[in-house]
Amino acid sequence: MRRRKTAIFFLVLGISLSALALALNVGWIILSLREAALLVLGIVFFALIITGLILNTIFLVREIRRSEQHDAFLNSVTHELKTPIASIRLYLETLKSRPVSDEKRNEFYDIMLADSDRLLNTVEQVLHAGRSREPRRQFNVTECDLAELLGSAIALVRSRYHLADEAVRLSEPAEKFMVLGDAEDLKTAFGNLLDNAIKYSGDEPKVTVRIKRTGMKNRIAIVIRDNGIGIPPEELKRIFKRFYRVPAEGTNERKGTGLGLFIVRSIIEKHGGKIFAESKGIGHGTKFVIHLPAA
Repeated sequence: MRRRKTAIFFLVLGISLSALALALNVGWIILSLREAALLVLGIVFFALIITGLILNTIFLVREIRRSEQHDAFLNSVTHELKTPIASIRLYLETLKSRPVSDEKRNEFYDIMLADSDRLLNTVEQVLHAGRSREPRRQFNVTECDLAELLGSAIALVRSRYHLADEAVRLSEPAEKFMVLGDAEDLKTAFGNLLDNAIKYSGDEPKVTVRIKRTGMKNRIAIVIRDNGIGIPPEELKRIFKRFYRVPAEGTNERKGTGLGLFIVRSIIEKHGGKIFAESKGIGHGTKFVIHLPAA
């Protein structure tokens, strides 16, 4: 709220200064109509002043918005790190302070391992986001089988969320689809998309994954469709921005770190591909389509 008031203040200040400069310039022109050289010089200086004011205002507004995004990111990352750490600590204290049955102990171990995976996933996302901004980062390029990469990502997501096989299904392609790229990075991109599909699909997720050829020459499409909460149409172009998170339906609450889809887009674009999302709105699920060049 405080930063919004600051942004409004600088906007009003910029507009007021622009209006004042315009009034002074018009008055000066009227008084100095015969002096053409000064008139031209005055117009040039006036244009420079107005341009400077506008650029200054735009810069201030962008910096305030960026600062707000960074604050929101830090808060969300803190929450994502603190929650599993607190959970692990609680179960460890329970195991230390009182005797528990073997069955209960194994249950505690499973929960702690799941929390550790969540913690590791958050740390990896932050690290990937940092690496994705390195323009000269080298890829470990190999020829990758998309069906194998997707199958591995699906198995990891099923294990993480304890899902049945039918919850996430890969339609086996009739042919091999090969791409040139970094296998680990591509697996990270697919894993982030599948992870989002599960997290936003309620208690009974149904996610389908399909690989097919596109109408364009030497292009392969990967289609990931879920039955989740969907995305409002006006948000579809913004969901791939860094730190951007779609607010929950009917509230201002935003989940996650805002890095998952940003990382996905960065990886896909560095592999010469494109990604876009489709959704008919809240309650209608989401479809992500990735286009990659064939090997």
